[in-house]
Amino acid sequence: MSKITEKVWSLAQPVADELGLEIWDVEFVKEAGTQYLRVFLDKEGGVGINDCETFSRTLDPILDEADPVPCSYVFEVGSAGIERELKRPGDFEKFMGEQVSVKLYQAVNGQKNYVGELSAYNNGDITLTVAGKTLELKKSQVAQVKLHVDF
Repeated sequence: MSKITEKVWSLAQPVADELGLEIWDVEFVKEAGTQYLRVFLDKEGGVGINDCETFSRTLDPILDEADPVPCSYVFEVGSAGIERELKRPGDFEKFMGEQVSVKLYQAVNGQKNYVGELSAYNNGDITLTVAGKTLELKKSQVAQVKLHVDF
């Protein structure tokens, strides 16, 4: 996590607590020449547009005063989503036994994408159960892990 995202997270946490929300992630990224500061939220039962608006309107003046971002940026607040990315150890613990989609940097057994049950997590290494078979993947092999929902 960058110093900017850490600072924003620390500023946003009391707002989230006050509103009964959980901060899922904070990201500061450059896309098409524009800097974006994004805060992703979660709560039991899901996050709605009103939650995002209230959070944004409450946090925005705090960010203006603290000025944690040294350049101009677009501020966005949204839901973590049902197919959210798992990044931190607590994310993996929370969703142990759930279906996840995993993207790999390089193919393993001829595939770069897997969908399976998250069956173990250890310091970034993950174990999936795919079609009844166990697949162990090292942290260095894994590009991204997201919750998977069949529609």
